[in-house]
Amino acid sequence: MKRTVQILLGACVVLAIGVASVAYVGLINVGADDPHSAPVHAFLNLVRERSIAVRARDIEAPALDDPGLIRAGAGNYNAMCIGCHLAPGVAATELSQSLYPAPPNLAVQGIPDDPAISFWIIKHGIKATGMPAWGKSMGDDYLWGLVAFLQQLPQMDADSYQTLVASSAGHQHGGGESMMHNHEGQRGDAKPAHHEAKGVASDSADQHVSEQHDDAGVNAVHHDPEQAQEQQAPASTPKTHKHPDAKEPLHEN
Repeated sequence: MKRTVQILLGACVVLAIGVASVAYVGLINVGADDPHSAPVHAFLNLVRERSIAVRARDIEAPALDDPGLIRAGAGNYNAMCIGCHLAPGVAATELSQSLYPAPPNLAVQGIPDDPAISFWIIKHGIKATGMPAWGKSMGDDYLWGLVAFLQQLPQMDADSYQTLVASSAGHQHGGGESMMHNHEGQRGDAKPAHHEAKGVASDSADQHVSEQHDDAGVNAVHHDPEQAQEQQAPASTPKTHKHPDAKEPLHEN
């Protein structure tokens, strides 16, 4: 028995050294354009599915057929998710085609039957996949809104999707919203990136000019010429008095 344990321990040590050596010399290609081998892919899928199932088993889903909840989810999905997971009428994007593992097209594939699974994924994200942990910036009510919307998404066409998004409040989840990537041509409200860049440059230039004007006191000239004259006049006028015998005034400082 003792010898068996020693053999097992020795094998574990050799295996650990072998794994560490493979990692250290860089034999494993971590590039996203080099897919996993079939055994590795199957193993990682098993790890992901079991990890999520175990952690989501105690989550209780609320009623997900509320129109307001679905509408709110549509607005946030359109702002935050379509670059990777697409939508009806939205073609494949640079992100959706370049990430590995490839994000699922939720307009086609839908989500798991158990809404708790989708809620957990949206809230906590998945490591090394590009799936964010939206729970860091969104409350649970808004996360459930996304789940409610995703349950309806596969039944929508492009027109019904756009109509629902237009009726929503857009990117709104109670605070913490930030500007998302502008996937040009995918959304009705998207504007060309170079227009946005020009707007930013223009705003910066205006601010710079305004600061220069403020420093020189020029803003007052633009808005109130009389006030500007008062500002440009000396702070005090030298006082004078005449000497009883003098014709020229004497300055008194």
